[in-house]
Amino acid sequence: MDITELINDIGKIIVFLMILMSIFLITVTSTKKLSNSLFAAFLLVTAFDFLGMFLSIQNTTLNSLKIASVLLQMPLYYLYVQSVCYFNFKLETKHLLHLLLFLIIFILFIATSISDKSYLFYQIITKLQYYCYIIAVLITLNHFKKLYQENYSANHYSIYKWLFQITVLFLIGSSFVLFRNFISYGKNNILLNSLNLLISFFALFVICWFVLKALYSPNLFLGIDKNLTPLKAIKKIDIEVEQTLKQLSSYMVYQKPYLDSELNLQKLALLINLSEKQLSQLINQQIGKHFFDYINEFRINDAKVLLKENPDLTVLEILYKVGFNSKSSFYTAFKKQTSQTPTAYRKS
Repeated sequence: MDITELINDIGKIIVFLMILMSIFLITVTSTKKLSNSLFAAFLLVTAFDFLGMFLSIQNTTLNSLKIASVLLQMPLYYLYVQSVCYFNFKLETKHLLHLLLFLIIFILFIATSISDKSYLFYQIITKLQYYCYIIAVLITLNHFKKLYQENYSANHYSIYKWLFQITVLFLIGSSFVLFRNFISYGKNNILLNSLNLLISFFALFVICWFVLKALYSPNLFLGIDKNLTPLKAIKKIDIEVEQTLKQLSSYMVYQKPYLDSELNLQKLALLINLSEKQLSQLINQQIGKHFFDYINEFRINDAKVLLKENPDLTVLEILYKVGFNSKSSFYTAFKKQTSQTPTAYRKS
């Protein structure tokens, strides 16, 4: 089997996996229908583009549609990121603007029969669009990270980490393609074929990893409120603030609201009769911690006691008792606070 045949076979596997995953996302019962639909649309559009790895499309209109559809990939991925990060994200009429470049290029290809000039213009637009959306995704993830740290105690970091890793993988794949474009001009067929094979294997790895993460980590689809805004600093502490801090501390110690794994800023503010803004300012500006870290500190302190005084309890039982809902988030928070794993702490 030569390199070309191997690339063709890899392409068929990639397209099959993308279509299979899309069918699963569309048909599975879920509270995240919008996210799943956007993810499925992204996979289907990408699969349509990957048909070029093993199939030659002779029809000019269909070929124009396939090539132009590349300009739908990043808008769909960007909207998918938005829907995963923010549970109250909704598609609106303004989002149709993301289709504009695709429509312009598709019409241009139909009018010019994919001339050399129109294709060169398409290549430039594609590269510019790709990196603009990558920047937009990174800005979204940075904003998401800041908000979940200030307002949520649940482990939203896994969502951030997953989407950030995917974005980095996209950048790596894009770098391979850019390098291939330079090789093409040099007409080094051996190097070009080897690079095409590398890109094919990389694409196969990404889609397999993407699919497995989606299947085995359903908690990655939580989301936060997109209407929250980052807080500004408060410099002065008055008597009223000090009293409120004591009230908060007393409530945390005696009522232990942190044992609720779904505790967030809104719930805690309601419990102690404060506005969300007041509570968030207290924790972020006066205590100097994010809500996420503040709540986990109480949980870890309880866990430390249980680890020492209850040797019969497993680590898994303890993490659920103190308010965590996943082993990874518990281990991360525990090591951050104690510089030890729970097992090592218990033995010390």
